[in-house]
Amino acid sequence: MDTSKQTIEEQCAAKGMRMTEQRRVIARVIEGADDHPDVEELYRRASEIDDRISISTVYRTVKLLEDAGIIARHDFGEGRARYEQASDEHHDHLIDLRSGKVIEFRNARIEELQREIARELGYKLVDHRLELYAVPLADSEGA
Repeated sequence: MDTSKQTIEEQCAAKGMRMTEQRRVIARVIEGADDHPDVEELYRRASEIDDRISISTVYRTVKLLEDAGIIARHDFGEGRARYEQASDEHHDHLIDLRSGKVIEFRNARIEELQREIARELGYKLVDHRLELYAVPLADSEGA
């Protein structure tokens, strides 16, 4: 089943998970994010909506959703985990080292090249994760 079309709440319901109002708020914050926030940022956004949400509730909810495969955890080398709703549609990430911005992208040539490399080495590629770390061209010129 393509879970990328379901909300986090719908995925939780399908797995029989109990959804408290605070979990609903956190789920909606994650769904609404386009910037791969960390737990502290999720807490800040969720507590703006419901000031009764504690940081420990956010940590527990994120762990629960991650363990259930509903959200994906990323470590972009900043010493903090960042999250996004898990998707059946594959994408890669480019991380701007200056701003911390995470840009999602898809590239058919890269995908084919990875499959080709695996074949040449005698393997069938079943999964991968590609993260590119970069600085804006203006920052790198003259370096």
